Amino acid sequence: MGCKSESELRSSMGNFEMKSLTKSRPAKWFVSGAAVAVFMMVCAQPWSGSAMRAQAQSTVSKDNSGAVRSLPDFTDLVDQVGPSVVNIRTLERIQKPAASTGDQDDEMQELFKRFFGIPIPNMPPGQGAPGAPKTPKPRGAPRGEEEQPRGVGSGFILSSDGYIMTNAHVVDESVKVIVTLPDKREFKAKIVGVDRRTDVAVVKIDASNLPSVKIGDVSKLRVGEWVMAIGSPFGLDNSVTAGIVSAKQRDTGEFLPFIQTDVAINPGNSGGPLINMRGEVVGINSQIYSRSGGYMGISFSIPIDEAIRVSDQLRASGRVQRGRLGVQIDQVSKEVADNLGLGKTQGALVRGVETNSPAEKAGVEAGDIIVRFEGKSIEKFADLPRIVGNTKPGTKGVLTVFRRGAYKDLTVVVGEFEKEAVAEDKDDSNDKPAKLASYPAFGLSLSELSDAQKKELKIKGGVRVESATEAAATAGLREGDVIITVANVEITNLKSFDAVASRLDKTKPVSLLIRRGAWAQYTLIRPVAK
Repeated sequence: MGCKSESELRSSMGNFEMKSLTKSRPAKWFVSGAAVAVFMMVCAQPWSGSAMRAQAQSTVSKDNSGAVRSLPDFTDLVDQVGPSVVNIRTLERIQKPAASTGDQDDEMQELFKRFFGIPIPNMPPGQGAPGAPKTPKPRGAPRGEEEQPRGVGSGFILSSDGYIMTNAHVVDESVKVIVTLPDKREFKAKIVGVDRRTDVAVVKIDASNLPSVKIGDVSKLRVGEWVMAIGSPFGLDNSVTAGIVSAKQRDTGEFLPFIQTDVAINPGNSGGPLINMRGEVVGINSQIYSRSGGYMGISFSIPIDEAIRVSDQLRASGRVQRGRLGVQIDQVSKEVADNLGLGKTQGALVRGVETNSPAEKAGVEAGDIIVRFEGKSIEKFADLPRIVGNTKPGTKGVLTVFRRGAYKDLTVVVGEFEKEAVAEDKDDSNDKPAKLASYPAFGLSLSELSDAQKKELKIKGGVRVESATEAAATAGLREGDVIITVANVEITNLKSFDAVASRLDKTKPVSLLIRRGAWAQYTLIRPVAK
């Protein structure tokens, strides 16, 4: 067989390339790249047909084993976990509309329901196709109300006796929950318990011998690992999507660090399982990041170990007991940590302490930085509510705080979490003492605190900001703030402020702990030489 040069070979294959290009660009690349390479290899030595085939096969095999890994096959996982994933439909009770909007809207509504299982967004509910049966009004329902579809979600079977886990936002505030199994059997479900703070819920159906999921170990989940989701996006039952773990311990929730993935999650996937390559559930698909309302490549799942801890309490008592301290906290910035001598950015800055709370009884003060609880380090402020929340109410523990340059251990009895009242800022403008002092380098005009103001704020001392300009205004201070410490030194009155201010290096920023109404915060002020 005669060999051609590469240019001759490409010229003779031109017509074939043009045909492939009309179908897809990858086909052209395959011919012009891989095929030419094989032809050139063949021309290098005039072997027989069998030898040529053997050489081509070994080249491909070497390439596959060396540089390219085969993509995962999810078919066995779908067969294994699919029977345990359910569709959840919910109904809500709404006010019946006074009149229909017309046959055309009715037909569009029915068409959308048939394809997606949910009503058309922004259309008045209660409209079906002409002649379609109406949803019966529940016995005892007020006149003018009826049950209508609320939404579609997903769930998965926890145990063979009918306990199912889903998201709280899927079933919360629903008057009826209907579970459809993959074999098309339908059951009316009872809501066992809902925990809005973690977005976990458990429902129960009257069935037995159901296929349940296997629970995985989240601690072994690795970033970059393949995962799969099964659910009912837009009401399309048992839809399978796949991707990888993008990040772990993603702080987007109050009590939970989320698993971030790039698995396609859409409305209706909520409550469905996130599954690893061993067929184990490692998370509950719960949230997405989106600017459009649909999937944009970032999805969040509740770690299954946290969800199981919540579900166990819901199954036992229908509610979750969660520990609390009664403090408002914030993050510790690097500037504040350096200025206070904390050493590194860690802990939770206490901005406020609730009256009669466990924290107040333990001696926690606004401005403290909580760095440990029961020996567990608080690396970031979001760690504190999670650690304390998982502590049984009534437990006596040791709280370590960093206060004015020193560590202090406090004994606290953990309370039970409840909705905390939001404190309002107080206007002290009608209770101003006569004694004033001006500090131009700070841009501050200060006054002494009255006994009534100290009692109201529950502090022993401090000075009140009467005006804040220049450096103080830049630092965020404003009239009514109370300065409690300067450069980690406690301030009791104007005299103590004078003493501390006179020793400060005016070329460096200085930290101030201030009270604003019921809450406290640190700020850095950069004095200006006058």
